[in-house]
Amino acid sequence: MIASLLLAMAQTEPAQAEPDCSYDLQAMLELDQRSFDQDMDGGWRPLGMREGCEIATAELIRAWRHEKRAHDSILYWHEGQLRASGGQTDEAIALFELTYKSPDQDTDFGWNHYVDGTIAFLQDDRERLDTAIERLKQVPEPENNSFTRPDGTVIQMSWPPNLPVLEGFARCWGKTYKQAYGTEECFVRP
Repeated sequence: MIASLLLAMAQTEPAQAEPDCSYDLQAMLELDQRSFDQDMDGGWRPLGMREGCEIATAELIRAWRHEKRAHDSILYWHEGQLRASGGQTDEAIALFELTYKSPDQDTDFGWNHYVDGTIAFLQDDRERLDTAIERLKQVPEPENNSFTRPDGTVIQMSWPPNLPVLEGFARCWGKTYKQAYGTEECFVRP
């Protein structure tokens, strides 16, 4: 009986299967930026939607940026989001910091407040997050805040942009970035 008990205690739980984060790197590197980054059903996004593939997707974006010598802030931002979702907080913050705009380029959108709030959330700085939310709310709404998608669909933006994300961080304070950004409980789409 003791031998059976010892044998049972020595049994380990079965290992979790590693997620399939494979992709065709060459095919990805051949895509232009719009196809790679802005196609909601293509480019890096299908890989990024696979559970457990956040860091692999961040590495893909990094490889694409390096191959194309592309330094658009949105690429840094998306890579940072994936690194934050995968638990690489310091790396994510460093990438987010690269996306700050000069004050004269950000007078009518509030991007820098969104960056401030996101970094504050990752650094557990509630006061800074609350300040970023209040500052973002002060950005005046333009007369025309719509944009046209490549397929011709006109989208009316909620105002101010990204406010629901920061409010989700506040609502789900203490949760991980992945939980606060990626769940309906935290992030209520307008």
